[in-house]
Amino acid sequence: MVTVMEFTSPAAEFPLGSVFESLPSVTVELERLIPHERLIIPYFWVRGAETEDIESSFESHVGVSNIRLVDSVEDEHLMRAEWDEEYFGILSALAKANVVVLSGIGTKGEWRFEVRGESPEAIAEFREYCQNSDIPISITAVHAMLPIQGEGYELTETQREALVLAYERGYFDTPREASLEEIADELGITQQSLSSRLRRGHRRLIAATLTSSS
Repeated sequence: MVTVMEFTSPAAEFPLGSVFESLPSVTVELERLIPHERLIIPYFWVRGAETEDIESSFESHVGVSNIRLVDSVEDEHLMRAEWDEEYFGILSALAKANVVVLSGIGTKGEWRFEVRGESPEAIAEFREYCQNSDIPISITAVHAMLPIQGEGYELTETQREALVLAYERGYFDTPREASLEEIADELGITQQSLSSRLRRGHRRLIAATLTSSS
């Protein structure tokens, strides 16, 4: 059974959290991780700062061997970094364990992650890796991934909840009848978390229905 786990970790425990030392007001969202020999290459979005400030913030960290801008959408910047093995921290657990990162959003207070394992055993192995490596995580939820109306229509419970509520409240109407802030408040989450859930939920539905692989 495909299993999803949500957990939090202190900002300082995740290497990308070093940006908060000089830019405490930004929000960082992990896009994906690419293991490469003795490096891990994270792609991540940063909101609330200029690209020059973001780059200089990470360049001061001894674990970063290279960082560059990949793309910008309005005030959000997609960055790519190369992180040396010695400074992986929780990157090691995310990259080496048999789990997929569904979302990872960080602020100066903490990181909130949602990861997927193809079985409960994979999630258990991830938790054991964190424990053995002294990586502090606080688990907030563990649940099964729900198939929706057929094979391939897989959303997490939180993604489905966000999409359905946004639809019911008129977020997708023109003009909109509810704002992102209002829906996030109703769910008791941040706007960044809601935006991430909607985007990833859209991606899964599109992949299952509109692409050639569906």
